[in-house]
Amino acid sequence: MSTAEHMRRAGHAEHMGRTGRTRGIKRVLTVFGTRPEAIKLAPVIEALGSRPDEFQSVVAVTAQHREMLDQVLTLFGIVPDYDLDIMTAGQSLGDIVINATAGLSPLMGQVCPDVVLVQGDTTTTFAAALVAFMHRTPVGHVEAGLRTHDLARPFPEEGNRQLTTRLARWHFAPTALSRDNLLAEGVAADAIHVTGNTVVDALLAVRGQAFSFGPGQIQDVLSSGRRIVLVTAHRRESWGEPFDRICAAVSELATAFEDIHVLFATHKNPIVADAAQRHLGGLERVSLIGPQEYLPFVKLMDAATLILSDSGGVQEEAPTLGKPALVLREVTERPEAARAGVVKLVGTDTGRILAEAARLLTDERAYAKMAHASNPFGDGHAADHIVDVLAAEERP
Repeated sequence: MSTAEHMRRAGHAEHMGRTGRTRGIKRVLTVFGTRPEAIKLAPVIEALGSRPDEFQSVVAVTAQHREMLDQVLTLFGIVPDYDLDIMTAGQSLGDIVINATAGLSPLMGQVCPDVVLVQGDTTTTFAAALVAFMHRTPVGHVEAGLRTHDLARPFPEEGNRQLTTRLARWHFAPTALSRDNLLAEGVAADAIHVTGNTVVDALLAVRGQAFSFGPGQIQDVLSSGRRIVLVTAHRRESWGEPFDRICAAVSELATAFEDIHVLFATHKNPIVADAAQRHLGGLERVSLIGPQEYLPFVKLMDAATLILSDSGGVQEEAPTLGKPALVLREVTERPEAARAGVVKLVGTDTGRILAEAARLLTDERAYAKMAHASNPFGDGHAADHIVDVLAAEERP
């Protein structure tokens, strides 16, 4: 995105901040900075926009992740009113907090929102909740109550989500288990609303869109007749030896099953991408395809027989698509998926990953049991439930 485009959007937003609102209409400022947040907030932004007699929807992005965020904005047709464009090369978590809060603080004075909405557990989420709190503006936390109860795993997400809980007024919990986590921490019951997860709303909307891969590696694999094993791995706690073990499992799996092809969607971070290339580059029936935009990634999940991932979102998306998923993590903040039998936590041990993947690729009954288990993450109407709650509240 050009500098001129950022300035154009900022000018539009400044004008909108100066104008008054119609009496009785709540002004909702939705803040996010990364691709997962954008995906999960897109249905909420759409639901707010569909009710102009009740809400004035204002969207601000920090662009904590620039390119990956822009892909989703385009896909869902979201044009931010404010774009802080804070991403810098080699940015630290501290840089993100400093730059996000510095940009959001004056914005609060311009917009004067009645509500600030944030999603999940990114550093942008915490920074936006903190700024809103400092301006005495109530915060709605979408996807509230997820917990591992271990601040080191995942890092920094577990800390971000716990800190955001302390600052939020409305807690939109995706599941009953998330609600119970919040209750155990002393959050008032009437502040918690179990809504389902908005990722189901977004996934179902995108799944029906037409898309085809052009000529090339991915299309060749999809047309090969082989079963597809889709892999993603990028979390900080997996860097180093854990990631090496994951790659070793992928290599052994591709060697053991001649009727599969592994598509490894590597992350942009060179720590991850370089390690994947070192371990798996050039192997037969393993393709390193790089990071995918959301729509093609949904199509790849839909085409896959089995998914291996350390992603939080994939733990919600795979069950929605009826795809068994092995979670490459030691702990998860989404244990309800494992309890429902739609995913299985396997950690990063090479032998365990290989054994569980082989079982699902050879045991039809075990595979069907996971593929047809009930999805615990909702019915695709989470965004409507969230907006209904906000509509029912008296304006602060």
